[in-house]
Amino acid sequence: MRLLASDLWRWDGVIDRGPYVTWGLLLFALKYNIDRVVVGAMTGEMWYPWSYLIGGDALKPITSVNDPALYALLIALALPFIWAGVALTTRRIRSLGWPLWGVVFFFIPVVNLLLFMFLALVPARNPDEETGSDPGFLGRVIPRSQIGSAFLAVVVTVVFTTALAAWSTLFLESYGWGLFVGLPFGLGLFSALIYNYHEERSFAASVGVAFLSCALVGLLIFAIAVEGAICILMAAPIALILAFFGAAIGYAIQHGPRPRVRKPPAFFVLLIGLPFLLGAETAVAPEPDLIEVATVVDIDAPPERVWPFVVAFAELPPPTEAFFRAGVAYPIRAEIFGEGVGAVRHCTFSTGAFVEPIEVWDAPRRLKFGVTSQPPAMKELSPWPGLQPAHVNDFLVTRAGQFLLEPLPGGRTRLTGSTWYSHKMWPAAYWRLWSDSIIHAIHGRVMEHIKKRAENR
Repeated sequence: MRLLASDLWRWDGVIDRGPYVTWGLLLFALKYNIDRVVVGAMTGEMWYPWSYLIGGDALKPITSVNDPALYALLIALALPFIWAGVALTTRRIRSLGWPLWGVVFFFIPVVNLLLFMFLALVPARNPDEETGSDPGFLGRVIPRSQIGSAFLAVVVTVVFTTALAAWSTLFLESYGWGLFVGLPFGLGLFSALIYNYHEERSFAASVGVAFLSCALVGLLIFAIAVEGAICILMAAPIALILAFFGAAIGYAIQHGPRPRVRKPPAFFVLLIGLPFLLGAETAVAPEPDLIEVATVVDIDAPPERVWPFVVAFAELPPPTEAFFRAGVAYPIRAEIFGEGVGAVRHCTFSTGAFVEPIEVWDAPRRLKFGVTSQPPAMKELSPWPGLQPAHVNDFLVTRAGQFLLEPLPGGRTRLTGSTWYSHKMWPAAYWRLWSDSIIHAIHGRVMEHIKKRAENR
């Protein structure tokens, strides 16, 4: 094995797995220590190796200071490493005969770790190999017929993925990158590798096998009481997209110029890599970010008239929104016990009551409260009564709430309702699309009721 400095900037030619892995580990160690020293010197905080993967609260050593000079310096320091990483990955992919567009997965968290494992294990293409050589164990197990290979691909991926999903949610209680990114990507990749093992199948059929496997995993998870229908439907868009990309990579691997009989290491990457990622993510256990959601409504009444309905309100009419009717918790009424700071507000939802001690009582301008107790986030749709997955109780946690009343010309009021919450589900940006929209809907249900009552008084 020879390490050449030119490996770090050359785009032409190929590189074997030994130099590729060695350079990858050396570059990561060098970059981590540079970032650790820079972040420590400029913020006084500790920087950890897993911060690159999990993001979120782990990035607070650099995000909390909000220093443009620090951001600019870290970006400048990262550019040479990005160049070297992309150059090495491009040459390694070329050595396997895979399409070069696969280098885009270098930039996707979790998926890039699986890509690195593949590139580290799969041997380079040997033009002298014969496709008619001994097929080995996998070649004998996987049927040669199209229907047979599709059936085995679906069965193996469904069983494997369902088992890992149950392990992650029931035992590890982890709802992170490994579950929502690694598993669906691996499902698509694994199914395409099996389906195309002996013969070249069509791309559409390979994606179809991956989608069928993905749908059956959802149905099986629902049937064996691992998750309810609401969570499965929410996860479906990201799962299908990643299964598509996984199937595309698996299709490209099996359609490369290398003989199929030399590709079993790709299977072992999934068998070993995915459980490792799930366990490692659980061990890190990052703290979630605090998120603010604010909703605004203008009311044709002065703040003095709006204030009593902000503090407490009578029972709301039944909801019309589909996700509330499907089981997502929705507000019903609010009561106040006492007056001023120290009073306790109870906001009753369809799943129980929030206990909200008053922290700011500035009538008729501002009411702010904390949350000391909250009910489950939803009642899961399931044939199994009382199903309580871990995410229902303590994965979306409301920290505080506030109503702000601003007087407007003409005796009107601008009412702003805010909620501060955190959730322990990743990728956070994807799950915020759901949680933010639900909280906006909760705000809207309460604030439209306040608006109607204040204007009709």
